[in-house]
Amino acid sequence: MAQSSTMIGGDGIYSYKKNSTLQRDGFEAAKKVINEAISKNLDIEKVLSEGSTTFAIADLGCSVGPNTFLAMQTIIETLLQLQQHHHSHLEFLVFFNDQTSNDFNTLFASLPQPRSYFAAAVPGSFYGRLFPSSSVHVAFSSSSLHWLSRVPPALQLRDSPAWNPGRIHYTGASDAVAKAYADQFEEDMEVFLKARGEEIVGGGMVIIIMPGVPDGLLTHDVGIAITFLGCILMDMVKEGVLKQDKVDTLNIPHVYPSMKQMRRAVEKNGCFEIVEMEIRNARSNLDAPIDIESAVMHLRALAEASVANHLGSHELVEELFNRALHRKALFSQMLYSAGIQIGSQLFAILKRK
Repeated sequence: MAQSSTMIGGDGIYSYKKNSTLQRDGFEAAKKVINEAISKNLDIEKVLSEGSTTFAIADLGCSVGPNTFLAMQTIIETLLQLQQHHHSHLEFLVFFNDQTSNDFNTLFASLPQPRSYFAAAVPGSFYGRLFPSSSVHVAFSSSSLHWLSRVPPALQLRDSPAWNPGRIHYTGASDAVAKAYADQFEEDMEVFLKARGEEIVGGGMVIIIMPGVPDGLLTHDVGIAITFLGCILMDMVKEGVLKQDKVDTLNIPHVYPSMKQMRRAVEKNGCFEIVEMEIRNARSNLDAPIDIESAVMHLRALAEASVANHLGSHELVEELFNRALHRKALFSQMLYSAGIQIGSQLFAILKRK
């Protein structure tokens, strides 16, 4: 499968490392439930092979930090509390996974020192096998699974009902476009869960945090943000800065599933028991105003590579995001007029049967 673009690497002003506090907030909002679920549902004695003292954790879609380090240390601290009842001292091995184009240099240069685990990189798409059979005890994925493995094929055919001219996402688009995205999500989750079903030991766990929507809804604030970029691109088309075809053929491969969609995928796979699944909110204060300028910076960190690869021009990308900052009032108006709860995320903990 074709892969989505990775986040901006390095530690510059536009990097994911400097612009991923929203993703960190998503983990912080779920941290307590994760700790409780691991404590109540993970039996260290049963998941470890006889005589083994190595516990393997995989972060699927780790990016460049620092959020992955916070998540891994939190999970390990919970496991250390459980270890008090274990006969041997555990050693922890953390696999940091992302696509081959991820900035692993920045990731490993910023590894915490000292730390309570051994670290290894596993490059490659998580839409497929990454590890030997029954070798991982806990798999974690935060702010990653909403990236599809590819742009839905129907969106690339001009004679298709899902052809999406003038837009770069399914937010506000036709039912056919939304269905094409949903179908690709279903296909991707089937591959993802099949691979994890082979890699996770019996009794092991998969923890998922991703943007999600309540059942019956499609619109998510991240989708609105991407649609905002599409509006800016169309302004550039009208001014002759950009050709219409460049917008018509650009579709950001993001999807924000409902619990119904995720539950159906898990049940179809059949390898996992659903321990927890809910729609939560990543924001600690729902009444606090959104920092729109910061939101634009976050948007650039996650979307720049995808847009740049498509437009093929650094100058056009600079123009796009400069305009986005100047039009932040439009972004704010789009967010607040949508009538949705900003910061909605899908949280799931699955246990290997």
